[in-house]
Amino acid sequence: AGGLLGSSFALIADAVNSLGDAVTTVVVLFSLRVAQKPADDEHPYGHTRAESIAALTVSTLIIVSALVLGWEAISRLTQNHPIPAFWTLAIAGANLVIKEGLFQYKMSVARRTGSTAMIANAWDHRSDAMCSLAVLIGIAVVRVGGPKAIGADEIASLIVVVIIVWTGTKLFRQASSEVMDLQADPPFVEKIRSIAAETLNVKEVEKLWVRKSGLEYFVEIHIQVESQMTVERGHAIGHDVKQNILERLSSVRDVLVHLEPHPHLNSSKKN
Repeated sequence: AGGLLGSSFALIADAVNSLGDAVTTVVVLFSLRVAQKPADDEHPYGHTRAESIAALTVSTLIIVSALVLGWEAISRLTQNHPIPAFWTLAIAGANLVIKEGLFQYKMSVARRTGSTAMIANAWDHRSDAMCSLAVLIGIAVVRVGGPKAIGADEIASLIVVVIIVWTGTKLFRQASSEVMDLQADPPFVEKIRSIAAETLNVKEVEKLWVRKSGLEYFVEIHIQVESQMTVERGHAIGHDVKQNILERLSSVRDVLVHLEPHPHLNSSKKN
């Protein structure tokens, strides 16, 4: 409303971006609710992928909306239109403060939960804050420069578009990697390896794959044990490894442990 009444297309672009936030936030809320549903016969691994799908949806909406705004801004560069009203500066400034505050808050939540969708939503607010800053500068330039600087409003809109597309593309790549079972961050993987290696009678950790699914992680680990021990004893060690990881890392959903004979112990028996 401020953009329409105040004759600022940059403010309209910022408003459309904010409207997109409302839509994407609803998508994130819905996906988090679905992701928390327990596993069933059709989804034995749970519904955590819904969170990653939501992140992809959010990033796609961001990119598409930005391209539409960019096309409109380019078409207005050669058109004459009124100078934005002075009070539109106040709206742009308020948007800047609010969006940056939302970014800081949601990033703190994302760090605690490890939610990709929440990170996507938070960075959307950061891009909004940058957009509002560009709008604020653009409107100020028009107000100071007068009719000769009227194009600054559209240029501010295009800056908004570039920021949104860059952010959306980055989020899309991140969410896509998660859907494709990208290995978890090295520090987290090493923490799991350390927990397993500290478990009694584990001789060595051979392989370790950790994939992130929504808010949780699934672990597949190969451990080496004494080759001559009984199946029952080996099973007990594998169970201990699984329990230690689950108890110390609450974000791990499940652990699949595979046993391998320790080569050095096996060769010494033969000799």
